[in-house]
Order: sequence, then C-alpha cells, then structure tokens
Amino acid sequence: MPILNRAAEMQEEVAGWRRHLHQTPELNFDVFQTAAFVTDKLQAFGCDEVVTGLGKTGVVGIIRGRKGEGPAIGLRADMDALPINEITGKPYASSVPGKMHACGHDGHTAMLLGAAKYLAETRNFVGSVAVIFQPAEEGGGGGNEMVKDGMMERFGISKVFGMHNMPGLPVGEFAIKPGPIMAATAEFTITVKGHGGHAAMPHATIDPIVITSHLVSALQTIASRSTDPVEAVVVSVTKFHAGDAYNVIPEKAEIAGTVRTLTKEVARKAEEKIRAICAGLASAFGATIEVDYDPNYPVTFNHPEETAFASDIAAGVAGDANVHRAIQPVMGGEDFSYMLEARPGAFIFIGNGDTAGLHHPAYDFNDEVIPHGMSYWVRLAETALAA
Repeated sequence: MPILNRAAEMQEEVAGWRRHLHQTPELNFDVFQTAAFVTDKLQAFGCDEVVTGLGKTGVVGIIRGRKGEGPAIGLRADMDALPINEITGKPYASSVPGKMHACGHDGHTAMLLGAAKYLAETRNFVGSVAVIFQPAEEGGGGGNEMVKDGMMERFGISKVFGMHNMPGLPVGEFAIKPGPIMAATAEFTITVKGHGGHAAMPHATIDPIVITSHLVSALQTIASRSTDPVEAVVVSVTKFHAGDAYNVIPEKAEIAGTVRTLTKEVARKAEEKIRAICAGLASAFGATIEVDYDPNYPVTFNHPEETAFASDIAAGVAGDANVHRAIQPVMGGEDFSYMLEARPGAFIFIGNGDTAGLHHPAYDFNDEVIPHGMSYWVRLAETALAA
C-alpha cells in the first residue's frame, strides 16, 4: 500500500489550499476564516454532515461509508497559528503582521481536507469517518473544549487518531511510540516581594533580584538533584522582570516559566519542589514569595493496540524501514492528549524534511509531505473500517 495515486494527483490542489491558509493565519479560538474555509470545502465534498461551533470554533465533517452502519473513528487536524512575525519571504507568506503558521497546522488542515475529499468520493469503508478540525491547540486547549462539547458521544467516535509534522525527519518517514509520546505541561509565575531602596545601600533592603537569581538556579536542581535520572522533567524559566532604574533596588521581581513531565507522579513532585524551594528562600532572605502554578495539557499517551495499528498503516504507506516505532518522547505539549484521554487512539509524527524548526519565524510546512499524509489518513480509515 504505497502512496495513493489519487493523493499524488491532488498534491498541487491541496498545496493551494495550504498556501491560502498560510497567508491568512488566525490565533487560538479566533479561527473564523479558517473554519469557514474548512466548512465550505467539506460541504462541497459532499460530507453527510458538517457541524460547526464545536469547542467554540471547531468543525467536524461526517463521511459515511457505503454501508453506514458500523463504528466511527475520528481523524484530527489543528487549525490555529502562532503570534510570530514570518521571515520566510515566500510568495504566500503571512499577510497578517504578527501572526504566522509556524507549526504547520495549515499543512495538517490541508492534508485532512484532502483525505476527506478522497473518502467522500470513494466511501470504501463500513461505518463513519469523523474529520475533526480543532481550534486553539497552541495553548488554548481547543481539544479539551471539543471533548467537553460531547463530540465523541455525538458522533459515536470509538477511536481517534492525530498527526503532526516533524522537521528533521525525512519526508516519507513516520515516527511513533506506545505510551507517553509528548509531555504534560504546566505554567508558573513566581513573585518575589522584598524591600526596595537605594542601590548604594543594599544592606538596608531585601533585594528581590538577588533572591530571584538564587531561585532561578535552585529550580534547576529539580531535574538535576530531585528527580530520578531515568525520569523526564524540564523546568525552564522563560521570563524575568524586575526594576526600572540603575540606582534603585526594586520592591519586587517576577519570573515565569514552564514544567514538562511524562508522568503524573513526576508532575506532582515537581510542583511540590517548586513550592518548597520558594518557601525556603523566602524564609532565608526574609522575603515574601507567591507561587501561581497552573497545570495545563496532560501527557499525550498513545494506546498500545492503536499505536501498533497506526504503525502498520504508516509502514504500508512508507515501508517498514521508514517507520520509527520507538522514538524518544518529545517534551513539547499537545492538546490531542485530551482526545486520547476520552478515547483510545494514537498520535504519529510525519517527516517534514530538512526545514526550520517548529515555532521558528523561518519555518514552512513542506508541501512534498501532502501525498504521504493523505495516504496515511485514507489507508487508516479504510483499514480500521474495513468491510
């Protein structure tokens, strides 16, 4: 089962959709133009049902097979972009200042639309395929909102599958693993309140900058000294704000950052350790330290049976040697995790080739990936719902 001839024939058409979406990026749940584009395409393809407004701005198309009675599976793509200024210089570059498709969601949406068109034409399966177009993956939790809206129950979805491009992995290759494949995420903001004063008289102050500098260093010991080396945890401080003048020690300083883990136990211990470090430093320096800790996306956990199935489908498209079945987990977060908590399924990576990395202003989705991704989606649907 190599690349479908029809998928190869459709590459330019689907690339045109992708480039249109690339020019008109939208953020979070505000994907109104993108959702309208998707809706128009699904209706034109002859989907049996097209439902909008799920998870605020999500879209689901239902394609019934030649025998409509049977199970339903879900295939998911994300639609939102990122708040980044594009520097690719491509003729189809973003037309919206400060917004760009720097993660390839334009490609994900286009590939799933291409698969939907093919499946609506052929209907070579029993049951139903739900093509899911989700908003707000980049921090908004759109996947969770669609699940909470009753999407799984409404369409009788029994299994759900997702796919994401991976720069650095050659075009035509896939990567996957059972169990945790992407990390749980959490965000923290820590405010250190001291006592300000003249920079020439630091002994009369409680310097929040010095305290917060100690705190940044101490937080690194969560990974290096507080967590089993065979476990995975990332604690990254990404913001540090304090002071406005050369000769003034400020009243307070603030840092913020993210925690990434692959198990609930490590996540719990990381939060406990952050709070303990803050309490200890506050006592040692005579400051007040406030911690705002917000657990976000859960672990993206691939179910073993569905992962083996997805791996075999990918091997049918790409050849077994081009499917990496035991990759290292990625410590980025992904809100497809909520769908995998609601139903069994699997999340797979597809190679984007030698391109700039995700979330980089020079990134662009590789249109050569399109027939590979379309073929994967079609083969997965037809095999999972075989007559």
